[in-house]
Amino acid sequence: MVENPQISLQYYGISPWEIEVIYGYLNSRFSIIQEEIEVNDENFVSFLDLDIPLDFSEEFFKWFEYRRWEKIKDVFKEMKRRRGSGNALKIKINFSGNPKIVFVVDTEDKQWYDNAIEKIDFVLELLPYHLDPEKLPSDILEISYKFDPESARWRLNTALAESKKYTFSGSSWKVTT
Repeated sequence: MVENPQISLQYYGISPWEIEVIYGYLNSRFSIIQEEIEVNDENFVSFLDLDIPLDFSEEFFKWFEYRRWEKIKDVFKEMKRRRGSGNALKIKINFSGNPKIVFVVDTEDKQWYDNAIEKIDFVLELLPYHLDPEKLPSDILEISYKFDPESARWRLNTALAESKKYTFSGSSWKVTT
């Protein structure tokens, strides 16, 4: 792993205490750039965008340490608890790599929100299947996942290529732009 990679935190509506706690967990592994931004989604009171400059992989979790990852997840769940149900909090976690892997946690219900946070690392097991070149459109730069409360699991949502956007539906990718 890279020595002290640079992680980016952009946020609004997050308390100084919450940022300080997150910063504390990340600071031992990353050099951190943080920026409080203007509201960019009127549907959410609070937003956190975490840009991790490493691949979403087993190596990341070993390097970052599972215990530290569990503490970050606890902070995210506490943030939701403090805000109640509804569209109070949206968290976007971006892992660089080829392709970039993005998780968007914006579930209204606290129980499903907590479930989504808990299961992010479970996607690791499905990644080889999801990134199979036989199943994936060509030249994909980014894949995003969205939590599906109905099935209580993360689902492929969209994929971005240089000039096309795809949506995952059923068991295949469909071009949307």
